Amino acid sequence: MKSMGEAKGRESSASADLAAADLTAALLDEEASRLEAERADHAVDVRADHELPGVGEEHMSLRQSIAIGGTSTIGMLAVLNGLDELEREAAVLLAPDIQDTLGVSDLVIAVSTVGGMALLSVGGLALARLADRRRRPTIAGVATVFWSSVVILTGFVTSALGYFVARSLTALGRANTATVQGPMLADAYPIGARARIYAINNLVGRVGGLITPLAIGALVGVLGGDDSWRWAFWIGGIPTLLMGIALFFLPDPPRGQFEQQATTGSVIVEDSPPPISLGATWQRLSSIKTYKTALTAFAALGFMVITVPLFTNLYLEDEFDLSAFERAVVTSVPGFLALGVIPFVASRFDRRYTESPPKALVLMGALFLPVVVLSPLQMLMPNPTLFAIVGAISVVISSAKFAMIAPVLTSVTPYRLRSQGTAIVIAMVFGVGGVGGAVIGGLLSDAFGPRWAVILIAAPANLIGGLLLINGARYIRDDLSLIAEEIEEEHAEHAARTADPDAVPALQLNNVDFAYGRVQVLFDVSFDVARGETLALLGTNGAGKSTALRVISGLAVPSRGVVRLHGQTITLTGPETRVRLGIHQLPGGKALFGPMTVRDNLEMATFIYSDHADAERRIERSLDLFPQLRTRLDDTSGDLSGGQQQMLALAMSLVHDPEVLIIDELSLGLAPTVVQQLLKVIDTLKEQGQTMIIVEQSLHVALSVADRAIFMEKGQVKFSGPTAELLKRDDLARAVFLGGEA
Repeated sequence: MKSMGEAKGRESSASADLAAADLTAALLDEEASRLEAERADHAVDVRADHELPGVGEEHMSLRQSIAIGGTSTIGMLAVLNGLDELEREAAVLLAPDIQDTLGVSDLVIAVSTVGGMALLSVGGLALARLADRRRRPTIAGVATVFWSSVVILTGFVTSALGYFVARSLTALGRANTATVQGPMLADAYPIGARARIYAINNLVGRVGGLITPLAIGALVGVLGGDDSWRWAFWIGGIPTLLMGIALFFLPDPPRGQFEQQATTGSVIVEDSPPPISLGATWQRLSSIKTYKTALTAFAALGFMVITVPLFTNLYLEDEFDLSAFERAVVTSVPGFLALGVIPFVASRFDRRYTESPPKALVLMGALFLPVVVLSPLQMLMPNPTLFAIVGAISVVISSAKFAMIAPVLTSVTPYRLRSQGTAIVIAMVFGVGGVGGAVIGGLLSDAFGPRWAVILIAAPANLIGGLLLINGARYIRDDLSLIAEEIEEEHAEHAARTADPDAVPALQLNNVDFAYGRVQVLFDVSFDVARGETLALLGTNGAGKSTALRVISGLAVPSRGVVRLHGQTITLTGPETRVRLGIHQLPGGKALFGPMTVRDNLEMATFIYSDHADAERRIERSLDLFPQLRTRLDDTSGDLSGGQQQMLALAMSLVHDPEVLIIDELSLGLAPTVVQQLLKVIDTLKEQGQTMIIVEQSLHVALSVADRAIFMEKGQVKFSGPTAELLKRDDLARAVFLGGEA
């Protein structure tokens, strides 16, 4: 009976839990619907095609486009791309010969051949951070000189480990090809001709990739011997070294000049932009649906980029006993057919993009689908001749589709993020897809042979990539509209700043949207704080005040909108950079290291200052404002009263002499007498010209020190103006006092 009662009790409890879960789900769905409606009300206006950057313009000939950007940039970068293919093709073509010399398995040679993929990703991300704010030809030159030097040294390796290290270091230097050189091409030549510009770059690279195997195969055949493959690396590194030196003399085109020109008719060049956080870059780019879809598609393709050529060469040697030169003929000669197709497809892409960007993206995605059938079919051919014929068709289509990747990425990536955006794609393609494909392909090859390794990787990769790109076409108008909006806002702000430099606010938020996952909590939030002004940020619980502070401090990255400090855009800088720039936030609640002494806390606050004397001066200046703390420097901060702890937290912020001081819940849980003491300090800071934002639940406290007030509700700014006017708004004042809706 007892067990039956317990069972019924459990059933009753389970039913209650299920009912509670259903109710919770219903409430969440209702809230999601409400927020979705809010999001729609404040969404970016999707513009007509002719209003998007580079769309609707008159078709420009390739000669006109090159005349605008000059022949030196496209010429040098195209030749360097060809040399890049030389090194890559040498490693893939000679993999069987290197494997014999080093005496390793298919899996080991595969991992060694793509051993640099991880460093290609890491190196690309590091170079991209520099390239988005420093002179790009210099960065490319240094990286290329390093890369070519390691290529020469590769010819001296005597073990699998040495070969792996050499390949890794080569990839580290070669990482600049896409992340630095690619964005340079986008900024040097008009939008309506970019596909053709990239096609030229691709063609020269492909010529290098086609001629190189033949030349290397012939060289190895003439020299003979087990170590003849070494000469390919010794000879191949010299022209790359010379080109790397020449890169230092290339001009660096203004970033985003053609997007700016198409949107506003003028170009702004930022002299010394602050560093952009990689984390913030990822959060911003992940909100661009076209980019995110394309990133997933290219990651899928990464499984075949290196793996398929590598195991194809292993298959040709195992199945048909072909020499290095014969393998080069079978795999490279069909590629010459692509040389005539790529310019045609690039021209079609440019025309289609200027008419309708979604159609251009669909065209690119559709090119992946025939290869789903052709790639496996090629591997089933009974002889090298048929293998080459089927491969020729596949190569033509694949060459055309890969030539369109760069124009797609540059069109939907904000111009300030092009290098880092490209680096993230490279990291996904080579770091995830390339390494993953090599490992999986090696295991498949050891188990079933190279033929099935290629078949089981190539078909799914092309199918997934093509379908994702076709699906992503529906987002591209929205993403391009947001880019146009951001450029227009930036130029409007620049014009206002130029007209009246003294009116530039200390801090500015403009058109900020922010979401936690799918739940959007800030909608088109805009406000600014003048130099020396104290702003009260008020609102009901859940109004978005704390989230707005997180956006200001760099702890949250908006999906839309801009944050500026003294007119300089800092939207994508990290929290540590904003601290150095002068934004300091005193968080609500505990802001101390409780077990540490008062002095230890103050010294921790000054850890970023290497000059000990300067740090001591900063601490002494803060203690002058809080004499009570002087007598308790050796006491544990956790033993202080609530008011003294808040004083210490404020002192820790003031040691930095902040440009903008943000105080969240200054009076929370404190006695009125303690609050009065803190307000006297705030008054002193105001007299000294300190710019402050104060978030308060106490309307009286906030308005007693603030010059102006902002009232937020449901993630929106409902009121902005002098504090005296807010007091006249009974509905807003009642909302703050009672915590209800206005």
